[in-house]
Amino acid sequence: MSIQLSILLDTRRMKMKTKKYPVKLRVTYEREVQYYQTIYDLSKEEYKRLSYPRISEELKNIRDQLRSIERNAEGVIDCESFSFTEFEKDYVLNNPLFHQRKSIREIVIPQSYHFDISLYLHRFPIFKDEPPTQGTIKVVFLSYIDKLLREHRIRTAANYQTSYYAIARFKGNLRFADITVTYLKEYEHWMLQQDYSKTTVGIYIRCLRSIFNEAAENKIIKKEKCYPFGKRRYQIPTSRNIKKALKLHDVAKIYHYVPECEQESKAKDFWLFSYLANGINPKDIAFLKYRNVEGEYLIFERAKTENTTRSNPKSISVFISEDINRIIAYWGNTDKSPDNYIFPILQHGITPLRQYELLELFIRSINEWMEKIRLKLKIERRISTYVARHTFSTVMKRSGVSTEFIQEALGHTDIRTTENYLDSFEKEVKKEYAAKLLAFENNDFI
Repeated sequence: MSIQLSILLDTRRMKMKTKKYPVKLRVTYEREVQYYQTIYDLSKEEYKRLSYPRISEELKNIRDQLRSIERNAEGVIDCESFSFTEFEKDYVLNNPLFHQRKSIREIVIPQSYHFDISLYLHRFPIFKDEPPTQGTIKVVFLSYIDKLLREHRIRTAANYQTSYYAIARFKGNLRFADITVTYLKEYEHWMLQQDYSKTTVGIYIRCLRSIFNEAAENKIIKKEKCYPFGKRRYQIPTSRNIKKALKLHDVAKIYHYVPECEQESKAKDFWLFSYLANGINPKDIAFLKYRNVEGEYLIFERAKTENTTRSNPKSISVFISEDINRIIAYWGNTDKSPDNYIFPILQHGITPLRQYELLELFIRSINEWMEKIRLKLKIERRISTYVARHTFSTVMKRSGVSTEFIQEALGHTDIRTTENYLDSFEKEVKKEYAAKLLAFENNDFI
């Protein structure tokens, strides 16, 4: 049995105060009819003029919203298992475009958290906001951030908070049913107009997609009804791979640079440590302990993949070269107990949030002082800790090392991630090979 939807002006009872009639969404299913009152009231003349090609801006906005109500309602309806109760819950409940009847109004239960929220308020202002309306994306964002904080994944939780605020700046805290393919395309266009990069837009929308998946897993939404991502739906944008790796002659400049102060010396040494130790990232440097030293090698597991490789952990093995040994000897803790950190970046017994803050300070300090060194050495590209990792992988590839070996050295679980790192290198090689096709022009052939 088909379900019929229509927007109509209910002229059975005029509102005496405004002399207008309520605009309603009529839903008909198996000869039963239900009316859902929208927030709009119009006179008979105004309603008639909605069909005119030229109308006032106010009426045009109302017409657009009414069309949106009807279109989005069609997207929510499941013809095979329709019920008015489910439709009201999935679409009408807490929808700001409808008046809420007492029969379908849901009581908002205050959010409860599994940790001392006061410790996180200065870094997570999202917890200070007014409690969100049930059925909106913010409810699930908060729940997911709560889950991440309980797992001590502070950086990821911060990324989800940033993503929510970036999305909410566009059209506010919406219901899942309101986030359609059209909405996402409009949001992407709006973000690009605000001078955000495609990479940043992609990061924010991937977080939103995870929130949809979380909502579906917890049976808050039904994927088949209001999931806007995937093939023939909305495709998350990706940007071209910008070259991040340095040339070897730039690495040589850094290596031979004589620091002018202790901060420069520290930044240079830790950048080189990252580059020489398989492109190890700053978080893994901070978590290294003396028990990770096994003879001539550093053996460790990446903190980033701790949750995803729990059943099959992958260890990274780094040969302790003379330079690595020198850096450990100079900057390392003198107490070489197995459970002591190699470098005095973190302390034992601090909270996960404090760990996150100390790591931020460590990374920021390296990047700021390496930027000063870059300007002195007249190196064109940035030389952040992230660039050290990309430079390691690219230099390895140029030396003839296989992608599989580089994948193992970097600790990537998926070879496609490694290929992403090497993408700019591959393009350069293709360019060089293309030039060889006309080498005879310069007599560069035998």
